[in-house]
Amino acid sequence: MPTAEKNRAFRLSKRPTGLTEEPGLELVTTEIPVLESGQALVRTLVLSVDPSSRIFMSDIRSALPPVQEGAVMRGLGIGRVVASRRTDLPVGALVLGFTGWQDYQVADDAELETPFTVLPEPLPASLEDLLGVLGLTGISAWLAVEIADPQPGRTVVVSAAAGAVGSIAGQLAKERGARVVGLAGGPDKCRYVVEELGFDACVDRRDPRWRDRLDEVIPDGIDADIENVGGEILDHVLSRINTGARIAMCGMIADYSADPAQRHGIRNLVELVEQRATARGFLVADHADRFDEITGELAVRLGDGRLRHERVVLDGLEHAPEALARIFRGDSRGKILVRVAPHDATGSTG
Repeated sequence: MPTAEKNRAFRLSKRPTGLTEEPGLELVTTEIPVLESGQALVRTLVLSVDPSSRIFMSDIRSALPPVQEGAVMRGLGIGRVVASRRTDLPVGALVLGFTGWQDYQVADDAELETPFTVLPEPLPASLEDLLGVLGLTGISAWLAVEIADPQPGRTVVVSAAAGAVGSIAGQLAKERGARVVGLAGGPDKCRYVVEELGFDACVDRRDPRWRDRLDEVIPDGIDADIENVGGEILDHVLSRINTGARIAMCGMIADYSADPAQRHGIRNLVELVEQRATARGFLVADHADRFDEITGELAVRLGDGRLRHERVVLDGLEHAPEALARIFRGDSRGKILVRVAPHDATGSTG
């Protein structure tokens, strides 16, 4: 058992409504239960913080049920088994799964939404990369590009182009020979997207004339869209799509509000009909049978320098709400993670 038998956890105290409202999270400290047969204790090491966290806090219909008020906040992480009463999760093993926003998670398959996966050792990459560019983030980008089907001579638009998924998807689309145009928040992000990631152009989403700027750099229209934002960005993109355009719906961060009155909605949806276009949503979890294949492809590109990425790592579980806030403020580049404990942690919460 851990040397300090306490568990810090963020619990949902109330459901947020608007996107700018502070999440109703309370950091509480509780005792770590004595393990029963069929259980293991996982010490969270690194926590992935994603836009979908906002969905889980609300009662928006999604593939997973909302986090109940009073329950530990849902979150994907990598942890180390520090105590065990099950043979498949031995002490010392590194595991991937829903650790939650907490120091410790009791791994009990009868209670968890999905079981933990034991990671191979030695690890093929850092824990941070396994939750980012080589994890569900990178896999989401790969799947989105497959849906968008970028080709030479075609124009692809990527919203949130400096973000975790968009930054990777744009590079993959460029690799396929397409002309790639990003949208990002601020001139610094736009410079990063063009000068470091190799996009052909990037429009500052915060420019009051962003629609005009986008129109200027897509004179021949849009053949594919990798959509991470939705709202008014998607609405304008729809007004510029070409016949047969393909839209990969990765996320709709602009509409992750529980209050329908605060959602933008789509006014130009008719363009899908008029342009005989296709818009397809997907969930990365539905493609688990391809994870090894896609991760392998991404690892090759990362290793030979074709794929670049950035990440922001905040130290300490207490910074998890701030990590989520940074996503919605749009003030960072790439993947955002929280380092909950040192990678060699064996149990102490101190």
